[in-house]
Amino acid sequence: MRLLTAGVALAAILMAAAPVAQAKEIVIKFSHVVAENTPKGQMANKFRELVAERLAGKARVEVYPSSQLFSDSKVLEAMLLGDVQIAAPSLSKFKKYTKKLQVYDLPFLFKDMDAVSKFQAGPAGQKLLLSAKKKGLIGLGYLHNGLKQLTASKPLKVPSDVEGLKFRIQPSDVLQAQFEAVKAVPLKKPFSEVFTLLQTKAIDGQENTWSNIYSKKFFEVQEYATDSNHGLIDYLVVTSVEFWDGLPADIRTEIKKAMDEAIVLGNKVAAEKAISDRQKVIDSNRTKVLQLSDDERAQWVAAMKPVWAKFEKQIGKDLIDAAVASNN
Repeated sequence: MRLLTAGVALAAILMAAAPVAQAKEIVIKFSHVVAENTPKGQMANKFRELVAERLAGKARVEVYPSSQLFSDSKVLEAMLLGDVQIAAPSLSKFKKYTKKLQVYDLPFLFKDMDAVSKFQAGPAGQKLLLSAKKKGLIGLGYLHNGLKQLTASKPLKVPSDVEGLKFRIQPSDVLQAQFEAVKAVPLKKPFSEVFTLLQTKAIDGQENTWSNIYSKKFFEVQEYATDSNHGLIDYLVVTSVEFWDGLPADIRTEIKKAMDEAIVLGNKVAAEKAISDRQKVIDSNRTKVLQLSDDERAQWVAAMKPVWAKFEKQIGKDLIDAAVASNN
């Protein structure tokens, strides 16, 4: 009888302990490489706030900005190892996992950010969120940064102006081909090193959005910026299949809702900063912002657009055509 009583007591203890174990708080490490005042930085912080409000005690987000935890070149490997749960690398960083996302690096593909949003919200763009699933990664959404501009130590008005100049690029074969098409020298370097490379004259220029040019102070070490809008820097908010599928369904639903709301905020910030940060660069009097005439812009398009054909087989003509159609 005593044995039976002891057994019942032990079972009761185990049953009581089970919910405690299940209720262990889920820690979500969110690693990114930019400053907290950027669209991505503000999106990440908003996501952390929303999860804290709605999943207190169940899940917690830790945000690591400015490459504190991982660089974009290392974060996806770290994610697959379980060392980080969410990141938002630029779309250029996924070549190892899928060739399809290279579509976003093609020069002069989108006429404006409305066209980008239209493509990403459509069937082709949504399908791309899962293009790296076989490699263990799932896209949760797209975050805007904006269209890219050229900065350099000399004025850039026509393609011949960049001949022989060294430009930092993201690790993208498309971007390498883009600069090679205008006879510049592309160098694949981490984002965290760009300011120092510019400051020490190890490179002559770089391409980036206005929010990155301002927040990372590139304008302080570059004499000229060309309002080129020649390419896109957007991010894929990404997690691992293992982490995502391992979440309890109710928590996963709330996390996705929080992320969707945070991305809306981030995209709003991106649109505003594209205008305000450009003006701040102008007002600084450190960098002269140059405008392209229609003829000058046409020269850049003619020089860079052949890059599309070079990558058409890897990306898929259907994807390129869908992106072009978003401009209408």
